[in-house]
Parts: sequence; C-alpha cells; structure tokens
Amino acid sequence: MRSCRSYAAACLPVRAGWLRAALLITILLLILPAQAGQLDRAALETYFPPPLVVGEKDDAVPVWPILKQQAGSYEVFAYAFESIDLAPIPGFGGTPPDLLVALAPDGTFRDVRVISQHEPVFLEGLGPEPLVAFVEQYAGLSARQPIRVGRPNARSAGASPQTTVDGISMATASTRVINQSILASALAVARQKLGFGAGAVGLKVEARTDLDQPLGLPELLARGWVRRLTVTNGDAAAAFKGTGVEDRADGPPDAVLTDLYVAYLNVPAIGRNLLGQLRFDALMRELGPGNHAVMVVSAGPEEAPENPIGERFVLGAVPDRLAVSQGGLIVNARDMAVERRDAGLPEGLPPGNWTILRIDQAAAFDPSAPWTLTETVVRERGQILSEKIARTFTVETTLPADLFTRIKPADGPSWIDPWIARAPELGLVGLMLAVLVPVLARQRGLVANRRRFADFRLVFLALTLGFVGWYAQAQLSIVTLVGLVRAATATHDLAFLLYDPPSLLLWAFTLAALVVWGRGTFCGWMCPFGALQECVALLARPLRIQPITVPAGLDRVLRQVKYGVLAGILVAAAAGSPLADTVSEIEPFKTAITLYFVRSWPFVAYAGSLLVLNLFVYKGFCRYLCPLGAALAVLGRVRVLDWIPRRAECGSPCQLCKVRCRYGAIAPSGRIDYPECFQCMDCVTIIQDPAQCVPQVIARKRTRRAAPQPVPVA
Repeated sequence: MRSCRSYAAACLPVRAGWLRAALLITILLLILPAQAGQLDRAALETYFPPPLVVGEKDDAVPVWPILKQQAGSYEVFAYAFESIDLAPIPGFGGTPPDLLVALAPDGTFRDVRVISQHEPVFLEGLGPEPLVAFVEQYAGLSARQPIRVGRPNARSAGASPQTTVDGISMATASTRVINQSILASALAVARQKLGFGAGAVGLKVEARTDLDQPLGLPELLARGWVRRLTVTNGDAAAAFKGTGVEDRADGPPDAVLTDLYVAYLNVPAIGRNLLGQLRFDALMRELGPGNHAVMVVSAGPEEAPENPIGERFVLGAVPDRLAVSQGGLIVNARDMAVERRDAGLPEGLPPGNWTILRIDQAAAFDPSAPWTLTETVVRERGQILSEKIARTFTVETTLPADLFTRIKPADGPSWIDPWIARAPELGLVGLMLAVLVPVLARQRGLVANRRRFADFRLVFLALTLGFVGWYAQAQLSIVTLVGLVRAATATHDLAFLLYDPPSLLLWAFTLAALVVWGRGTFCGWMCPFGALQECVALLARPLRIQPITVPAGLDRVLRQVKYGVLAGILVAAAAGSPLADTVSEIEPFKTAITLYFVRSWPFVAYAGSLLVLNLFVYKGFCRYLCPLGAALAVLGRVRVLDWIPRRAECGSPCQLCKVRCRYGAIAPSGRIDYPECFQCMDCVTIIQDPAQCVPQVIARKRTRRAAPQPVPVA
C-alpha cells in the first residue's frame, strides 16, 4: 500500500485536471443553447404537400395541425411535431434523435420520419437506411398501445403486429431509444390534443366469463346493459331548427324517425342472451382475443332515408352514419359482415336490420368505461347547389365494472424492458466477472500455475470476444464518454445508458476496478477488440513473424498520442461539434465487433490493418491510439493499490519480467507502469513460480550448495 503522502501527491494533478474540466463544463452549460426542433412551415409543407394544408403552430405545445378539406370545410388530418421538442431522450451519441411524427386524431401514427440522428451505428456503420425502414413500421400503429421493439423479424415469427416493431440486429439499444422518443413525444401530444395519456396505454380489459345468466331483453334494458336511442320527428325538428330543413320529416312530431338498440356483446350475459349460444360462440371465435363487438339493431322504419342501417347500408364497411366514441375520440369500428340470414335472434328484439361493429384492440377501447354511440342524421338544403346539414344524436353506455377484469400495464420506466429481455446475457456477463475477480485476486492460486493459467486466459478471452463482444454487443467505447459530455453540456439526461444493460454492467465493473487495480482489468480481460488482437497474435509464431521492438524514445512519444486523440474527441463533444463522431472512428470497435466487419471497405481495411500491425507490434492500437484506453489510464491513476508483487531484486539485477512483458509496462527499475499495464499477469506468474523467478532460482541453488554433503562410507 502506498503511503498517504505519496498517494496525495499523485492525486494532486488529477484533482487539478478535474477542476479545470468542471470549470469548462460549467461555462459550456451556460453558453450552449438547448436543442429544439428545426422544421418551419416551409419545411413541413415538403412533407405534407397539397391537398394537405399546414395550419398554424400551437402556442401552448410545439405542434402543427395538418388539415385536409372535407365536405367544404377543413378537418384535422394529423398533428405533426418533432420528437426532440417533446421528448429529447439522448441516444448513444449523447444527442437526442429528431423524428417527425404525424399523429392522427384517433391516436394512430400517420407517419414517422427521421429528421436527424447521431446514433453511431447508423452514421457510418449500418448507414441510415435500416433506421428509415425501422420508423416506417409505426404507420398505422396506435399510440394508445404499448409498442415494443422485438428481435429482427419478430413479426414474422408471431409477435403482434399491433404492439411490436421488428428490431435491427446490432442496433438493439439505439432502436429502443428511438422507440421511446416516438412514444413519449406522441403521448405528450395525445394528452394535450387527443384527450388521453399514459394511463390509457397498455390497459387490458376483458369481459368475465363466469357471470353468465339468462336475461331477457326487458331486463337487459332495465339494467342499462342494452341501450336504446330513439329519435322522433320532433327531436329532429328541434335539432335542425333554424336551418330551413326542420320540417322535412313526414308524420306527427311523436312519430319515430330512427330507433336503435345498442349492446356490447363480449360480455356473455349480454351476448349469449341476444345471439344465442351457437352464434355467440361463433362470433367470439371470429372476433379473436382482445377485440370488441358492438351490436346495433334498427327498429325504425326501414325505408326511411335517415335509418343508418337501412337499405343503403354497406356490409363490411365503416358506417358513415354511426360512430363509437370514448373520451371524446372516435373509435374505429367496422361492420363484421356477419351472415344475417337465420340469425336466430331471441324473441323481444325488433325484426329490423342489424349490424355487429368490430373494434380492434389497437384502438385501446375500454368497455368498462363509459362509451357513446353517435347517430348522424343528414339533410340537404337547396336544389342546384345543395348543402348538406348534419346533426348528431347520442346514447351512452356504462356497464358495471364487475363485469370485467382490468389488467393494468406493469408500472416502471421504458428502460425496464431491455433489462428483462437481456437478463440471460446479464447473468452470464456477471458470472464471468464473478470468476475473474477471485482468479486475479488470489495470486498464489491459478495465476501461479503457468500452464493452467494460460489455458484459462485463452478460454476467457474467447468468451470475451465471442459472447461479450459479438453476441451481447457489450463493447465499451469512447462513444459513451462522448455521450456523457454531451449530456453534461446539453441534454442533462443520462437515461441513454440504461438501454444497454450489459454495457452498463461492464462500465460499473470497470469503474470499480479502476479504483482498486487500475486500467488493465478491462483492457486486458473484458475488451472484445483487445481479445481479438490477442487471438490474432497467436498466428505470429506459425507465420514466423518476428515482433518489432519500438525504440524506447519513440515508444514514449507514441504512447502520448492516445491522450491527444482523447482530448480532441472530448473537446469537440463539449463544443457540440460533429467532429467528435468523426474522430471517434479511430476506434475500430464498431467495424470489428458491432458490425462483424460488414461495412464499407475503408473501415474494414483500417480495422484489418490494425490487426496486421498487432502481429508485429503487440496490441499497438491499444498502446498508442485507443482513446478509451487513454481515458481509463487517466481515471486509473486514482487506484488505491500497487497490487502486482515486486521483489527487491526486480530491476536490479533481475530483468526477466521486463523482458517478458509484451506491453512494455515494466520500467528498467522494475516498477510497474500501471497506466500502461494490461494485467496479463505474466509477471505475477513468474514471481510466484520458483522455477521461473530468477531470485528464487538463485536462492535455491545457494541453499543446495550450502547444505552439508554426506560423508561416503569406507
């Protein structure tokens, strides 16, 4: 353990550096502007060309109404907004993606477009095309439903197309951030404009099947389980008063114009009693789970033009004169085209026409809450240029809550999902760390056995490359530090870290190891690209490649390059410059690990050249260029232990460990240069092995020479 005085002296430069960095961040926080949307009316008109019209931007919330002319007037076609204005959730580049979202009045997505994004995997890796295709999946989905990112081709594998979008391989965390940006911004608009919010999302309401009982129509009406909407000539005349068409109906004021019976059929005590057992069972099979059926029976004059399900009613269509609404929003309801002949309806229902309207589960319809059926009566005024005048009549249905089971969505933030989905990966990564720590800590155990420890290290590095890197996609990167700087200077949000659980677990372990042991625990054991270099280096001997010894002076200069690269990246990130993303490409991690070398040839050639360099200069990239390694080396200076054992003879006269150290992390004096040490443990194996450690070998020989020799017997 170093002394308190020497430890404090070593920490002073670090503290001064942190104070300068904190001062720089404070200044930037004051001068950098907050991020906001970038589209004006002219730009929006390119996305919504005629016949659509871009309305006036809302004063309270940054939303543009998109209007469409309908029957001589303009109706809202969609509400358009940029996600960055309402849900600026930082991505892995530290900058929130900006998405143009068009939300229909019923809560469905008209369209989603990418305006800008700084996700590293979509900038130079996969390219923007997979992201464009990803957001196109949202068109037609409902903001009332919880939309989750599945695995690639999840829909074709059976996932619900109403609640699942196909993910992108190698971009799982980024797509989850983008999904959350779309949903969070859409719900913010829905609360302000559409009358529903996060509480309605994901709620599952099902009719109870254990409350069936025989009930006649009079009792169903008395309980309010079947509702009746009757419009008389007098009602219509009062509604159309002052329009000039109030006297168009024939007959006395109390004569019935339309007479409708309305019932929610999913409840067995209603559906079975109205349809009969066979037809109810057939309807439920055809309807499917999660969907709803509403029956409307007409008892009014069939030939009357105002009858909404009269002779001109089109089977299988969305009725233009009937509408179901809830919470002020129209719910999409379509005729199921159920066979009308031999319906077998029970006695008591009128003999008129009837329809069963299907409400899809994507509409987030809640039958246990009040809902309304609206009938529209239309009359025309004028003969040459006729004008249509419409009036609506409504009836509300409120069913008892005990007829249903309500399953609320699990509470918790959106980042909970990836932690649940990636629990197996987290478990295996955690197991690897649980094995590694005691192996490194017990230096007289496995580390002291040269052959067994070499086999262990090779297997462990293969797991780091194959599982941690290529499978779990948990390669730590300077990109995360860029995101942290941008979060400190602009977004003030670190939630993006939570969307990649394996990487966050590795970051937590790495930071803890920095304090105890220094940089080398991650760089030497848990870095997938570092593991790839060590595996490639095994080819040097069979290929008869002799390593190049870099002159000591040049080596010292080259080791400083990585610190310059690190400083350039972090300064560019703090200044909000996109140059930070460009310079970060000095890391080959995205090419070699994240994208499996499936990338444009300059990036593949660069990563390949670093692996070839590794055959001649062992882990040259890590020693001279890696900005992440530089950051860990700086942070690792706060470590509390000089934990690699040394002997008095190390450095003088013994130089064996220095000669064997392929990283050049041992000084001629025998001192360990911890910022450059990768903890391969070769020197620990040597010093713990009496057959290798030179001082121990010499001491053993001296002991044998000093021992008394037996006297030969005459």
